[in-house]
Amino acid sequence: MQLFYSPDINSDSKQYAFSKEESKHIAKVLRKKEGDILSITNGKGYLFIVEIIIADIKKCIVKINTIEQHKGHDYKLHIAIAPTKMNDRMEWFLEKATEIGIDEITPIFCDNSERKIIKKDRFEKIIQSAMKQSLQMQLPKLNDAINFKQFINQEFTGETYIAHCEEQEKKQLLSLISPNQNYTILIGPEGDFSVKEIELALHNNFKPVALGNTRLRTETAGIAACHTIALSNIIV
Repeated sequence: MQLFYSPDINSDSKQYAFSKEESKHIAKVLRKKEGDILSITNGKGYLFIVEIIIADIKKCIVKINTIEQHKGHDYKLHIAIAPTKMNDRMEWFLEKATEIGIDEITPIFCDNSERKIIKKDRFEKIIQSAMKQSLQMQLPKLNDAINFKQFINQEFTGETYIAHCEEQEKKQLLSLISPNQNYTILIGPEGDFSVKEIELALHNNFKPVALGNTRLRTETAGIAACHTIALSNIIV
């Protein structure tokens, strides 16, 4: 199945017109014709099975045949992660985390962060593409970047963790997870969280965790955390 993403389509729609760019892709690149069947998600849990009634490169129009509502996983995962120095590593994290299953992502600027600017539009496109590729119906939420202190002083529900490299008593994340919960996990920059940031997180009831027995890159740590949560909920 090839999945299209259109955030404007909803359960009340009878017909839908693709944008000019998407219409050109469907009619010219994919060579779809009237009568062909497409699958569309709005990223909110709905799958629309549609039929092309006008295959025009400027305005491809479809009629909606059936609507299916897909339930996502039974947990909510929010990872707050420091943007990596190299953009392609952060983009890799966004792509793979979306494929594995993540609900919310917040880029956080930390004391040791080397990158203080992100391209949110670019990141959102990568997340959308990964959602379509992995045939998921829920689009992960990408929040605006925020500094660490602002983020940590918010109210959180569920289980909260901070993964860091300081030599202090930590348990493996895998051993702490309770199934079907809300999880918020902090992943630091290449230089790790500062001591002050770790202390602030602990003061705000974040539990220190390890993600294995080796030191991981920022993006690898994010994926390890994401996969640990997903796998633990599958096993249960």
